[in-house]
Amino acid sequence: MADPLSVTTTTPDRDSAATLAASAVQEKLAATAQVHGPVLSYFWHLGEAGEGEEWLVTLKTTSDRYAELEAHLVARHPWEKPEVTAVKLTEGAAHYLRWMETATARTDG
Repeated sequence: MADPLSVTTTTPDRDSAATLAASAVQEKLAATAQVHGPVLSYFWHLGEAGEGEEWLVTLKTTSDRYAELEAHLVARHPWEKPEVTAVKLTEGAAHYLRWMETATARTDG
């Protein structure tokens, strides 16, 4: 069984967050995605501290699909170098983890 992952990225607005979430699920790169926001973010950028509103996208996938999901998010993201991070899920309901793997399984053989 592939490792289950929780992947996150942030976007500047709700529409781009929703587009990334929907397209990743449609292409079976993620089993599910949630859009949260706006959230207030504090960060370092170009040598200065900054803050701003962002929208958080949380996607559930497997380690088998991570590279494709990351490439998908980066290619379609409105920012040139977006945050894309993943955390391995060490625990979860067995039926949910099986569903994640089934929902993201490749169908091209």
